[in-house]
Amino acid sequence: MIANPNELVAVREFDAPRELVFQAWTTPDWLARWWGPKGFANTFHECDIRPGGMWRYTMHGPDGTDYPNLSAFVEIVPPERVVLDHLSGHEFRVTAILEDIEGRTRVTFRQQFKKTDEFEQAKPYCMEGNEQNLERLGRLLAERIPSNNG
Repeated sequence: MIANPNELVAVREFDAPRELVFQAWTTPDWLARWWGPKGFANTFHECDIRPGGMWRYTMHGPDGTDYPNLSAFVEIVPPERVVLDHLSGHEFRVTAILEDIEGRTRVTFRQQFKKTDEFEQAKPYCMEGNEQNLERLGRLLAERIPSNNG
């Protein structure tokens, strides 16, 4: 979904408590498992999850292409929000808003690009990629929640 100029928004509800979803966003080992579109893997070189902390990582595409990334964490508000600025390649801000909905969690993933031309270039693959990113998060959360089936 496109909300504001140069902004993509994806929303997903998870059958998981907000604290667990926040943990998935702020635990480097967990984040490495779900971050990125389907088929991608990550190598984290630095992941200092605090305001001002840097996040250097390489995304490995399914075709073997490596994509170096650099981001800076801007705001961490447990268990409500994570904000980071992507500084390499296309520049954009990711704001993840986590809302408690009677024990479930709604994640609103906002991606605000600085430049219109970069937004227009990235929009076709980022819209799908952001949805795949949230699908991967959902699979990780499902692994972390004990089954109700006994």
